[in-house]
Amino acid sequence: MIGVIDYGMGNLFSVSKALERAGARYIVSSEVEELKKADAYILPGVGSFRDAMQLLRQTGLEAFIHQVVQEGKLLFGICLGMQLLFEESEEAGHTKGLGLLKGRVVLLKDCDQDGQRLKVPHMGWNELTFHQPSPLFDGVPEGFAYFVHSYYVSDMNSDEQLASAAYGVQVPAVVGKGNVLGAQFHPEKSSTTGMAMLKQFIQLANEQRVNK
Repeated sequence: MIGVIDYGMGNLFSVSKALERAGARYIVSSEVEELKKADAYILPGVGSFRDAMQLLRQTGLEAFIHQVVQEGKLLFGICLGMQLLFEESEEAGHTKGLGLLKGRVVLLKDCDQDGQRLKVPHMGWNELTFHQPSPLFDGVPEGFAYFVHSYYVSDMNSDEQLASAAYGVQVPAVVGKGNVLGAQFHPEKSSTTGMAMLKQFIQLANEQRVNK
């Protein structure tokens, strides 16, 4: 079963509907005791990095996330949820993140690319380029994904950047280290490629549960 972590800043409706379409068993909860019933977790997110981390700390969910990662359970961060996996963000000053992956979250800048003026926030479809092999990519086409963000991850370990998308800079689009995974885009809104990746995460969670 997939546990969707509700800390008050996630796009819970679209994630829940995507899990339903994928045929997954899931719960959405902000309660640690309820979330403990799950085998793997999705950390969604929209909005401010600082506000999100404050809520995770106030609710005890930050400690819970570290616990389940140490137990080896899969964690998949989506959009802001992916950014929260890293060490820190420059948004609204300086805010420490979960620190599960090395890197910092910095502001995208307006720029020109291929004769086109790129505006921030980055909103729309961009093509993914896969860089590292990952079980998350099994059966997943290297297609387009839907992004909505103003910040991106910088200074991360290159071997933990699994896929990228070009938007003035190379934006880390999929990241991963062991049982910690993340997508800067919204898989639940990304048509064939996004749903294939979400289904593969569910498959990995099922395999992990069976092999316990």
